[in-house]
Amino acid sequence: MEQIKNYINDNKNRFINELVDLLKIPSISADPAYKQDVLNCADEVAKSMKNAGAEKIEICKTKGYPIVYGEKIVDTDLPTVLVYGHYDVQPADPLELWESGPFDPVIKKTDIHPEGAIFARGACDDKGQFYMHIKAFELMINTATLPCNIKFMIEGEEEVGSENLGVFVKDNKERLKCDAILISDTGIIANDTPSITTGLKGLSYLEVEVTGPNRDLHSGLYGGAVANPINILCEMISKMKDENNHITIPGFYDNVMELSTEERVEMARAPFSLDKYKKELDLSDIHGEEGYTTMERTGIRPTLDVNGIWGGYTGEGAKTVIPSKAYAKISMRLVPKQSDEEITELFSDYFSSIAPNSVKVKVTPHHGGEPYVSPTDIPAYLAASKAMETTYGKKPVPVKSGGSIPIVALFEKELGVKSILLGFGLDSDAIHSPNEHYGIFNYLKGIETIPYFFEYYAQSR
Repeated sequence: MEQIKNYINDNKNRFINELVDLLKIPSISADPAYKQDVLNCADEVAKSMKNAGAEKIEICKTKGYPIVYGEKIVDTDLPTVLVYGHYDVQPADPLELWESGPFDPVIKKTDIHPEGAIFARGACDDKGQFYMHIKAFELMINTATLPCNIKFMIEGEEEVGSENLGVFVKDNKERLKCDAILISDTGIIANDTPSITTGLKGLSYLEVEVTGPNRDLHSGLYGGAVANPINILCEMISKMKDENNHITIPGFYDNVMELSTEERVEMARAPFSLDKYKKELDLSDIHGEEGYTTMERTGIRPTLDVNGIWGGYTGEGAKTVIPSKAYAKISMRLVPKQSDEEITELFSDYFSSIAPNSVKVKVTPHHGGEPYVSPTDIPAYLAASKAMETTYGKKPVPVKSGGSIPIVALFEKELGVKSILLGFGLDSDAIHSPNEHYGIFNYLKGIETIPYFFEYYAQSR
């Protein structure tokens, strides 16, 4: 469809400018200080849907941040695709590591993005990616090429666990009825090596609190006589893995399926350069579970990581104290057959059991989600694969990701529909990190590819 490229070329600058405007809104769902900004962002998403040609647009209230819904029903006899994304973003901290303001988008050329990349929080995760769908929809409406029905569901709480989206989905099954779900919140191997994510890890996210004395103490007067919660917390965390980086929680691996030799060989066919990987991350060596490759560690093995740790005095200069409390945030990425609720319980029991009597321990679960696997032989996957092959000139590689989108497994459970993870970001885009960015090439390539998905999917039905 030559008209796809023509429409994109004619509207390229507007597409970029509109995304830049959306990225200026600090829609940080984790921080209550940004509540109004998150709500403002929902309004802008609703406006963009309307301008693109969607109907029945509604900013649906929840107990948290709203869900923006819109649709275009061409013919009830045609298949329906539900597009999911999220307009909330991660906190921008640490601010001092950003080369430009996280909510002051700038476009810069890089070695990986010679056509330029937009640097801003949410550029890739997920504003830049869900906005591709709205622009692709606009393209199909204005060129009269929308071949099936489309529904949009863009939420504002993905970065904090999507708790209220689950309730919304359960209460709106008829409204959300569809034949396939399309999500762009993942990535590709490289701009010259397209790929489609066929598996996501589950998630168990917890916060731990270790309490020693009832107040901060002078380390000279009390040091060596009472438990230091930071010391104890570090010792406890170190016991969560053995010398082979194998997680030590009893029962943790009980339901983990081992891949066959043939499956591991097939997985290894995906292009991967260890030297390039280390260079991009400025690493002298890799680190992980013994007996598995880097791609296996991230794709098919469960993991445990400390995401944050604090306590005591962290200000300028010196303050010699034994803190009363120490804290850490810990996440575990799970593989198929592992239950986030079960793993959360196993962690809580084990963490409490290894604490010495000199401290008190509190474990607070935050959020979780089940793993997800997408088959590669269903019409929606085949349509996505063909669409990428059309625009990239190469058949995409199916890959498993170490990331989590907790709501995807719930979609399948409640709606009975598989999700296709058609992402266009790169691992180097620094999502969740300072200097997050999204390539102009990737953004426009997504807008180009999505209409082909709709065309091929409609033909397959």
